[in-house]
Amino acid sequence: MSDRTTEQGPGPTGETSGGQDSGAVTQGMSQGVDGTGPFAAFDERRPPSPDLVDDCVHCGFCLPTCPTYVLRGNETNSPRGRIYLMKMAGAGEVPMDEEFVANFDACLGCMACVTACPSGVKYDQLLEAVRPQIERNWARTPADRVFRTLIFSLFPYPARLRPAAFVGALYQRTGLRRLLARTGLIRLLPQRVQSLEALLPRLTLTSVVSRQPAFTPAVGERRARVGLLSGCVQRVFFGDVNAAATRVLAAEGCDVVAPKEQRCCGALSSHAGREDEAIAAARRLIDTFEAAEVDYVVSTVAGCGSAMKEYAVLLRDDPEYAERAEAFVGRTRDISELLADLGPRAQRHPVAARVAYHDACHLRHAQGIMAQPRAVLGHIPSLEVVDIPEAEICCGSAGIYNLVQPENARELGERKVEHIGASRPDIVATANAGCLLQIRRYLAEEIPLMHPIQLLDASIRGVPPAARPLTPSTTT
Repeated sequence: MSDRTTEQGPGPTGETSGGQDSGAVTQGMSQGVDGTGPFAAFDERRPPSPDLVDDCVHCGFCLPTCPTYVLRGNETNSPRGRIYLMKMAGAGEVPMDEEFVANFDACLGCMACVTACPSGVKYDQLLEAVRPQIERNWARTPADRVFRTLIFSLFPYPARLRPAAFVGALYQRTGLRRLLARTGLIRLLPQRVQSLEALLPRLTLTSVVSRQPAFTPAVGERRARVGLLSGCVQRVFFGDVNAAATRVLAAEGCDVVAPKEQRCCGALSSHAGREDEAIAAARRLIDTFEAAEVDYVVSTVAGCGSAMKEYAVLLRDDPEYAERAEAFVGRTRDISELLADLGPRAQRHPVAARVAYHDACHLRHAQGIMAQPRAVLGHIPSLEVVDIPEAEICCGSAGIYNLVQPENARELGERKVEHIGASRPDIVATANAGCLLQIRRYLAEEIPLMHPIQLLDASIRGVPPAARPLTPSTTT
């Protein structure tokens, strides 16, 4: 345990660190539920549960796994410190002020503390109760509001993201990106905009306009009818991952349905406290996959799968969707979960490589999925899978975190890549679009980075992992 662990929880105030660019402006007292103290930080709509808050015994086992505590050593930027702030805010002892908001903005929501906690504290539910409170009751600075509006007006909408990606591809191909970097002009942009630019992956015009087939039949006897979530960023920036997933599922005996009308799952909105957006997205996706009549709904993105598995909590007060959400959650699987349950059927060819596997936080911690990806990769002959030191610490992606908290994200990204290098990999694999973008930013260019499903796809097809698909995606 860290030598910075203290026996007592934090007091009502403390140094705020790790909360750069919080975009908060002091408003004084927020309107909300009255506590015993003079302040009213929370309103009456789903405030943090006092029972869940009281589950925390402030033991400190969470501290060594918390990225912001590891970086800063500040108690209020730790899980137990934030829970203590929730308790004081619920009792009216502290206001929702700039310091309060900054401490929660600094949290990555990685849920490593949930895995580490011996008392079973549901920090995930507590955090996702606080963040909507902040978004409803706190006035962010105009610059912060504009930037967040840009993010949530673009990334959850593939029809808007594709034209933006097309411009990005031209920006790369014309040499403008190299020119801005070489002249140093890029450093004149705001730090958040610099981060947005740096995370732009390599794009081709073909990849930007590629489309996923709506239906792909199983190879051989059908074992299941699977609905595949196309994703938002995933389908535009990582269409090759969706193509690989489709081929693998079909090869393993699954009919693959990817409804063209499917939209965002709401993960980015849910994790950022934009509750109404997340609820609307959840309802739409439930409707879409109910109409598709599938046995399972499969995600290749850890953050999306985590959000989808929380639909029953998100829609618990909705009389029309509560039971339907529970049924939807019961059918939702990460692709590694489903493949591990089905067992291998298609022939695997050797892939002689040493692969460093990075656990995406919303797979390892939020969904509790650790063994299945390794088991799926373990069926590939000649493939050596190695773990990365400090595997429980987030890479710094965390939804929109690397855009709104760029300094913390940079430190965590560099730290993660340093540990990856210590494992001496030929290839790095991770199962989340955000992690792929974040790690690629800092990883040596000569080291291939891919989704685990791409490795399995290469093995089944008998081609090198970096090979282009034999059957190109359809284009429009």
